[in-house]
Amino acid sequence: MVRNRRKAFLVSAALLGGTLLMTACNQGDDAADSSSGKADTAVAANKSGGKGVSGSFAGGTVKYLASGKYIVSVSGKSDQQFWIADDTRILGAGTICGDASSKVDAPCEEADLETATRDGRSVKADVVMKDGSATQITERRAATSSSGSGSPSDGSTSGSGSDSGETVVEGLDKGKGVDGTWYGIVRYVAPGKYLVDGASARGSGGEQQAFYLAEDTVILGGGQICGAAGSKVDAPCEEADLEKAAKKGVEAEVVIENGIATKITDGAVL
Repeated sequence: MVRNRRKAFLVSAALLGGTLLMTACNQGDDAADSSSGKADTAVAANKSGGKGVSGSFAGGTVKYLASGKYIVSVSGKSDQQFWIADDTRILGAGTICGDASSKVDAPCEEADLETATRDGRSVKADVVMKDGSATQITERRAATSSSGSGSPSDGSTSGSGSDSGETVVEGLDKGKGVDGTWYGIVRYVAPGKYLVDGASARGSGGEQQAFYLAEDTVILGGGQICGAAGSKVDAPCEEADLEKAAKKGVEAEVVIENGIATKITDGAVL
């Protein structure tokens, strides 16, 4: 009789110990799940900048801030930071990726966007956000000139802006591209697209100005773009000569009409 009671006690103790062990394990799992949930929430809050901004930012300029993190600037609005998500759709039109002459936007990778916006560079693009992350980034396509040359017009306008709801391309088609003469350092931006730092501009201007090349753009060299140094005769240059020189920075005078350079003259002959 004593033996039976002792056996029953041992069985009960074993069952109780197993129950306590299972309870402890479940509590540990719950704690781990709770901790993981808090971590995920913290990451999500950090990735959206704690703002969770949603909306469209048309007519913006996108710049790189850090890995996966960018900022878009739109005239008349506060600059807005955003993150790239795994499903962010990025469409290029020659600067981020793709061919500028193509009528179809090219699907780009985040690496393409980062390359195009690093080291102080920027891309003109429209950004759609949801909860602080971009759902779509669309590079704004440059218009073709009215002469039918097929070269893109300038990305900056005078008299048009996002406040009126008019896109940059529409403004250029209506003849609102910038006009004037700039003298300064010409720098390469993208195929067919350049920038002149006209801090000491002749005529109009006085600030950095983007411009595009057309098939009939006249490029004259004096030893810096092409031609012989010290020559009194301007040498006709090719766009490839200008691109090579502008990647290092070349001093030149640029005459612009509706955002397109009509004449670029090597500063060495002026």
